[in-house]
Amino acid sequence: MLEHQDIICISSIDWDFIWQGHQEIMSALAKAGNRVLFIENTGVRHPGIRDIPRIQRRVKNWLKGVKGIRQEGKNLYIYSPLVLPFPYSRFARWVNCHLVFSVLDKWFKVMNFGDPIVWTFLPTPLSSDIIDNLVKKLTVYYCIDNFRASSASARRIERSEADLLKKADLVFVTSNELHRYCSRYNKNVHFFPFAVSYEKFENIRLNESAAPAELGNINKPIVGYVGGMHKWVDQPLIRAVARRRGDLSFVFVGPIQDDISSLSDLDNVHFLGKKEHDRLPCFIKSFDVCIIPYSLTDYTKNVYPTKLNEYFAMGKPVVSTGLPEIISFNERHNNMVYTAEGAEGFTGAIERALREDNSSLAQRRIDIARENSWSNSIVRMNGLIEDSLLEKQRLNIDSQWMAKLSRFYKKARRRTVIFGIVCLLIYVILFKSPFIWFVAGPLKISDGPRKADAIVVFGGGVGETGSPGKSTIERARYAAGLYKQQYADKIVFSAGYTYNYNDAENMMLFALSEGVPRDDITLDKNGNNTYENVKFTAEILDRQGWDSILLVSSPYNMARASLVYRKIAAGIKVSYTPVPNPQFYNRRSGSRLEQIKAILHEYLGILYYWWKGYI
Repeated sequence: MLEHQDIICISSIDWDFIWQGHQEIMSALAKAGNRVLFIENTGVRHPGIRDIPRIQRRVKNWLKGVKGIRQEGKNLYIYSPLVLPFPYSRFARWVNCHLVFSVLDKWFKVMNFGDPIVWTFLPTPLSSDIIDNLVKKLTVYYCIDNFRASSASARRIERSEADLLKKADLVFVTSNELHRYCSRYNKNVHFFPFAVSYEKFENIRLNESAAPAELGNINKPIVGYVGGMHKWVDQPLIRAVARRRGDLSFVFVGPIQDDISSLSDLDNVHFLGKKEHDRLPCFIKSFDVCIIPYSLTDYTKNVYPTKLNEYFAMGKPVVSTGLPEIISFNERHNNMVYTAEGAEGFTGAIERALREDNSSLAQRRIDIARENSWSNSIVRMNGLIEDSLLEKQRLNIDSQWMAKLSRFYKKARRRTVIFGIVCLLIYVILFKSPFIWFVAGPLKISDGPRKADAIVVFGGGVGETGSPGKSTIERARYAAGLYKQQYADKIVFSAGYTYNYNDAENMMLFALSEGVPRDDITLDKNGNNTYENVKFTAEILDRQGWDSILLVSSPYNMARASLVYRKIAAGIKVSYTPVPNPQFYNRRSGSRLEQIKAILHEYLGILYYWWKGYI
């Protein structure tokens, strides 16, 4: 077993994600006396809306430590880097590498952490950059997924993965298909499917324990699944099987990572959500049959389901779709997994598993799980790493460390100069040129005032100014002026924002102070954004029989408002009359940074409205 080594793990998941081989291996290495720095996932694709919770967790994790690094346990440190979310952009790679090493270099010095073994699960360009810029003993790549097939945006990973495979000293893989792929680039490839923490499962299996409370009201027999409900789970198959066998309870334990509405109406299908890894054996112990209901895709043909050995460690029968790795597993272990395709076949396999299960079969499954335990796999991995280290020492491959270090500093200086020039250009363009106003131009619509049935005013809240009241007063004053000039006989103030008092009420009070009669004012106190402002004021206009308005709002809010009107209130004739010369958008006295943020907010708002179908 490795001892007294410094190890950097570049992970494809976060530490607090579902417990997998990443955490298992690095925990074992730390317990053996090695110092481990676990770098959390930096991404293989561009993030989307569904990634917002994960991004929020990353920021929280970054704040937990010092510059993103925190100590998780003895010899175990977690680094949660904040990086630009564009994994295949050359500029983003350069910036991200600078951001990562600005932290790592200082941490290495403080911890006297150096000449590490690098163990990566992630074959992205940034991972390669990190590896290239480290003086290291050994590079290990554990290829656990076909990232190229995981999503459309991740297909661009192929080039960097091939590069990583060529320069890795050791390659571990979890499936035969990945072995064939990796062997095209590296001759030192070894098969290590994800294993099981056998001792933890054995302890639960051998000891009397009550079933988890979450299963208390669920009828037996239970067909169970542990793991994420992700897009690779075949929901149509589950639905068809559950409807065929209404007497069976189908229980899913794990985080919901995909839309499960197609199963939510079935009384015998139960989703229990994510549970702590230490509790999983208790749930599996209560299952009568365990399932692996994955769709057959380019991605899943490379998948070795970790849960298979967890099921077997509890002695449970397993029914799976015909994944290539399950077929290969059956060839090695005399068809111990029931495999089937289609609803009829899968249902029949479950029925056979229930009918044929006995203590002899259960013991055979347990023996297989013991053979496939993490403790055994990690010992074999360590042996290969130690052999590689001895071989590298014999060949003195790293004798050119001074040249490598010199090249690193030359690259760092060049990158620092380029980074400074880019930052200066960005500053000049944004803050010393009219570029931002050129960009803002399409947002501004101004028709000029004309006779209409009513003046509609959208409240400002804290919106563009950052504090309540300023833009509200401007808009109310302008609306009162238009009323006095007899452009319209009625005013509708729309705002749901409340700071001590409702924004719409504040605008009304100002208009009253300007001499506008209360009877000529209508309030909408529910509109919290542009879409709701349009929606609720359109309902007021419809009730009153008004079909033409003057719209008063921020100059750069007009484009978004016009798009919403076209979508949901096309029958209203709108004259766009933004507040002239608002203080906030004064080019000389206004805060350029705040103005940039406000204009960017409008463009993002338009994109969000398009995504939501509001425009």
